[in-house]
Amino acid sequence: MVTPNLAPMEEIVSLYQTVQFSEVISWIKVGTVTDFPENAGACIKHNSRQIAVYHFTRTQKWYACQNLCPHKMEMVLSRGLIGDMSGVPKLACPMHKKTFSLEDGSNLNGEDYSIATYPVKIEDGIVYIGFAE
Repeated sequence: MVTPNLAPMEEIVSLYQTVQFSEVISWIKVGTVTDFPENAGACIKHNSRQIAVYHFTRTQKWYACQNLCPHKMEMVLSRGLIGDMSGVPKLACPMHKKTFSLEDGSNLNGEDYSIATYPVKIEDGIVYIGFAE
């Protein structure tokens, strides 16, 4: 039996680390507010990372997280459904419906894996995502 090489997957996962607002070193312009759908996701690419961006109109807040599903290892989270769970903005993966907090990336199903989140700011109609590099 041949076992798969896990190194490439671990390498991809290691690209995604949550960035707190206070840790931002660079703000990257990713588009205008009209470039992104309301109450849905869109994907941008920054260096080697795919980042999902969401505009949650009910709260008028913006969120960004890794596009990589940590369960299935597919770049699909930007196609997930957003909503809330007891007031916590959440994302449901389109592949397996596991839910994650858009605020801190925690797994709302109680499982060990989570997703990386990134700060978003809007200035003069331009959307920026914060990175720690």
